[in-house]
Amino acid sequence: MDRAFEDLGELQRATLEVLWKIGPATVQQVRDGLRRGDELAYTTVLTVLQKLEKLGWVTRQREGRGHRYAAARTRTQENARSLSRFVEDVFGGDRLQLFQHLLDHQPLSNEERARLREMIARAKKESDRA
Repeated sequence: MDRAFEDLGELQRATLEVLWKIGPATVQQVRDGLRRGDELAYTTVLTVLQKLEKLGWVTRQREGRGHRYAAARTRTQENARSLSRFVEDVFGGDRLQLFQHLLDHQPLSNEERARLREMIARAKKESDRA
């Protein structure tokens, strides 16, 4: 996957979102899952899926006379990859600088601060166990 999710076209991203939501699907199921499904020709959705396959974003498996397409990675995996790229590009890979920026520019509520403390405590426990 050479292209970042953010660099894909709008229809390509929407197609991946459908696959992440419903799981492996036929072309028609993806077409039905797209908000503009009625406006999109079956062949248009097929072409998008084929391009995404060439780019490594989806896999396909033969099913009867057609194919079932699946996202090559989960939404969670792609979120992690996108966030890592963002932190690297914007903050030179410095995660603490990202957190500092968020704290300086996005005031946290009491509830958010409590949840953040819980996350840090959980991460510390997991780190201590490793």
